[in-house]
Order: sequence, then C-alpha cells, then structure tokens
Amino acid sequence: MELPIDHFRLLGVSPATDAQTVLRTLQHRLEKVPDQGFTLEAIRARADLLEASADVLSDSQRRQAYEAQLMEIEQGGEGQGLAAGLDVAPSKDLGGLLLLLEAGMPLEAFEATMACLQPPQAPALGSGREADLCLLAALASRAAAAELQGQRHYEGAAQLLQQAIQQLQRMGRMPEQRLQLANDLRELLPFRVLGLVSRPLTATQERAEGLELLEGLVQRRGGLEGEDDPSLPRDDFQAFIKQIRLFLTAQEQVDLFDRWAKGGSAAAEFLASYALTASGFAQRKPERIAAAQERLQASGHPGIQPLLACHHLLLGQIEPAVQNFNSGAGAELKAWAAEQAKEPLAQLCAYCRDWLARDVLPGYRDIEVDADLEAYFADRDVQAFVDQQDRRQARAAGPGPAVIAAEPATATAAAWAMPELESLPPDPVGLFSPSAPEPASDAVVREPRPRPSRPLAKAGVALAAMAALIAGLWLVLRPRPAAPPPPPSPAVSTSPPQAAPTAAAAPLTSASPSQAEVRLLLERWLSAKAALLGGRSSPADLDQLARPALVADLRSQARALKARGEQQQVQARIEQFRLSTQSPRRIEADVQLDYSEELRSGAKVIKPRSNAVLRNVYVFALDGGTWKLADFRSRR
Repeated sequence: MELPIDHFRLLGVSPATDAQTVLRTLQHRLEKVPDQGFTLEAIRARADLLEASADVLSDSQRRQAYEAQLMEIEQGGEGQGLAAGLDVAPSKDLGGLLLLLEAGMPLEAFEATMACLQPPQAPALGSGREADLCLLAALASRAAAAELQGQRHYEGAAQLLQQAIQQLQRMGRMPEQRLQLANDLRELLPFRVLGLVSRPLTATQERAEGLELLEGLVQRRGGLEGEDDPSLPRDDFQAFIKQIRLFLTAQEQVDLFDRWAKGGSAAAEFLASYALTASGFAQRKPERIAAAQERLQASGHPGIQPLLACHHLLLGQIEPAVQNFNSGAGAELKAWAAEQAKEPLAQLCAYCRDWLARDVLPGYRDIEVDADLEAYFADRDVQAFVDQQDRRQARAAGPGPAVIAAEPATATAAAWAMPELESLPPDPVGLFSPSAPEPASDAVVREPRPRPSRPLAKAGVALAAMAALIAGLWLVLRPRPAAPPPPPSPAVSTSPPQAAPTAAAAPLTSASPSQAEVRLLLERWLSAKAALLGGRSSPADLDQLARPALVADLRSQARALKARGEQQQVQARIEQFRLSTQSPRRIEADVQLDYSEELRSGAKVIKPRSNAVLRNVYVFALDGGTWKLADFRSRR
C-alpha cells in the first residue's frame, strides 16, 4: 500500500526539526497509544512505522538523501501528478491507515480503508483485521464528515456517513459506531436542507431533494410544534425555519405550510396565511389575499383582529377593516396609530403598510416588492376584483362580513404564543416572522366567537377615490424613520464608502450610448452589488441595470450571506474603461478594476480584506429599449 504522506508528517514533525526532537516526538507518540479498541496487531504496526520514520529523520545521511528525494519530486512533480508517498508492506497497512488518520487526513484514510474492505482485499469474516478496518472506517468517516461540514460541503459529509453506515451494516459490525454515525447524519440534516434549498432556482432536482428532506425533518419532530427530536431544540428549530424561509419561494411555502396545517398545526396555518398574503400583494392577486383572510380567521389565534383589518383593507372592504382594527387593537397599538394620523382609515393604512413591510413581505426568495399601497390599488386587476366584489355585495344585499370579537373565550395552552413586542406597532402573533421575538410561554389561544354585524352599506368609495385618498395620505404612509445605526469602530470601518454615481439613476435608453453613459451604467451596477452584498438596500433598480439571470444570482448571494449573518464588504473602482466593440444591440467594454473585499460578521472579521486588480470584459445588450449588463468574463 502507498500512503500519500511523507516521513515528516507521519511522525508529526516539521522539516526543520533536529534529530533530538525527532526522537522525543517518537517516544511521545509511542506512549500515546490509540484507545478506541484497535487490536494489538494494528498498534504494533503503527509503532513499527513510527520507528521507521524516526530512523530516517534522526540519521543525518539518510535524512539528507530523503530530503533531496523530496526536493526532486517537488521540482519535477508540477503538472505530472507526482507527490511524496510512502510504500507500506501489507503486514503494516493497518498501522499506516491509523497514522494517516492521526495525521489529519481522514478523507484519504477513509477511502483507503474502504478499498481494503472490498474484494479482493476483503478480510476474513470475524477476523481481527476486519474489526480494525471497520473501526477505522467509522472513525475516519466521522472525522472526514466533520471536516467537510466545516467547509460547508454538507452533502459530501452526508454521503461519507451513509457510505460508512452501509458498509458496517453489511458486515454486521460495530453497532455502537453505527449509532454514532446515524446521530451525526441526523444532526447534519438541517445543514443539508439549507445547502440544497439555497441552490439557484434552476437547480430543480437538488432543491426538490432539499424540500423532501425538510418534510422528513418536520415529520420526525411531530410537526412544527413537535418536540420529538432532542437533537434540535425548539429555539434552534425556530431559528432554522426562519433561515430556511429566506430560500423558499412564496408558493413553496404555501404548499409546505398547507400540508402541515392539514395535520393540525396552528403555526403552519398562520404561516400559510402570511405566504398567501405576500404572494397576493406582490402579484396583485387579491383572491389570494381573500384565501389568506379565510385561513387566518379560521385559525383562532388571539389578537388577529388588526391583521384581519389589513386583509379587509387590501380587499377594498373599508368599513369592516376599520371595525376590526378599532375592536381588536390594543392600547399601545392605538396610541401608535394616533401618532401617525387623525383619521381612522389613515391610521389603518399606516399600520397595514408597516405590517406588510416588516412581517409579511420579507422572507421569500421570489418577492422583492415595497409595501406600496398606492401602487397596489392602482393596479387594474385589483380594481377589477374590488369592483366585482362591490357588485356582488350589492346584489346579495345581505349582512356584511362578521367582525371577530375581541372578548376572551375558552383558553388552552398555546404551542406558539403571542409575543409582547417592545416597539410599536406590535406583531399580534409573530410566528416565525423574521423580526419577531421569541414566543412567550404564558399566552393562550382563544376560540373565535364571530358575532353578526349590522348590515353594511356599500362602502361608497370608488376604487379610484381610494387610491386618491391613499395618495393624499403620503405623509402617513411614508416609511417611519429608523434609529440611526451605531457609528463604525474607529479602527475598522464596517461599511466602506462606495463611489456613488452623480448622474440621475434613469434607465439607459439611448440608441447609441456614449462611453461615459455605459461606464455610468456599470458603476451603478457595481455600487448596487456592493450594497446588497454588504447587507444594505440597493440604491438602484437592479432590473434596469442587468438582465434577470445576473440579478437573480446577485440576490441569491445576498440572501445566502444574510442567512449566515455575514456581510461581504466590497469596493470596486473603475481605473480604465474602453468600449472595444459597439453595435445597435450589443456593446463590449474592456475594464480594469481596483477591487477589494472583506468578509465580516457584524464587527468580527471572518476573512481579512484582500486587494486585486481585475481586468474584465463586460457585455451590454439592448433589451426592450433599455441597455443592461448581460454578461462579464475575465480578460486574459
């Protein structure tokens, strides 16, 4: 057997170690015998190989000749596949595999061990050699899987563990080791799910596998509210679900939560309602918001009247919207709303916009819209839906929607509790919303007690009038100012300044753009990219800067960084810019960039800043009358 290791690494010394240190290291290694249960044969083979390496490295002449041999291999090995290695006699291969594992090469040790377990090298059944090889396979696979997991290669780690388990099962060996391997594989499951569903949307097979594993993980727990998996405590599981949601589309979340809700999960019912609301608002499909309203009303969660009020508002049902808000909002929420506006409808609009922006629209891979009520009500599909609804209500001439009473009802212990927020407006339920605090433990679930309201007169406000009203309430609907971020540390700036374009951020629609205009387009793209990767909002409309594939890839990178709690601080400054080719529909530019990046997690530096000079070719294409970045490649 040939081991991919040299005498220095096998013994655990550096090439600069003197002979006396070599001998002391040998003595230490011989005294520190592995205690995992290897046979005496394997221990002796290990000792023999250690002594052989020490003999070479402690003898000046033999060591000089060996170092010359290593130098020759190193100088002649480039591009020829040559590397230093040690030939080990078959009688010593168990010791060699054991030392390979001790040298921090678990993957190599595992692959070599698995080869020894296969015909024609397979050991005799029940022999000590078989026991040693099975133990080596288990230990090496666990160590290699941990190493791959540290490198975020979760699927590779899982495959190693599964391969080792299958091998030990076939041989009927090592039940305790098999149990440890199975536990490692189970603890790896959330990371595998995250790694698979975070793939690009075009990787349909991998993402489908990730969703299937997610289903299995939730079922093993006994549902979203289950506690049947001690390896994943409740708090960790909630954090995991919050992180996973960032990589799922709205429809994927609707499908998942709908299935889990059918199993009796109140949390899944609530989350399905949020996903329907988000997709309905983003896609301008009020019928999905109506379905979300039905689910939310049937869920029986306490404190949902303000949320139902928002649904009524988005469906153009003004009177029940205001009634639900007034009857269900607590004192703190009413005080906050009163600070926003005097009129009840204006107060509700302010709350609805804040609720959409903070709790509903974040957390979906395919939703990137603002909580713009004016744009929503100006949409023709929304207007048609509300007009049709008004005509149907007029024909029915029956009682209007029931208002959920805010009175107490029969209380039961809540699996998912209503939190009490420190800031306003409160999130009445807060399950898994990206910004919600952890649930309280003393909340209750109240059964809904619908009571018939008086027959409602027709709202009497045409949709165009409502849009005009909302437009007139712009001061109410504008974003509330956030608290200023803390100043960066004097030593290290956490948010490096970006060179912002000085020209107006209008789409580039010139039939024959100048070099300056194309350069400005690229600068805006680089600035937007740096902002997103750094955890900030993009200063420009990405869809006006680049084609969908580049935009989707950038957003995917930003979501992955956000999920890990990291920021990639990028600085890219154009040093040279020259149009190399230009046609009516295609432009190529040779660009030299002064580029640097740094990976951070809050104030902690994960990867220090690196600097480079990049020479790229950027390709711009004319799409629908607008010039956009279509591709880029390194210039050789």
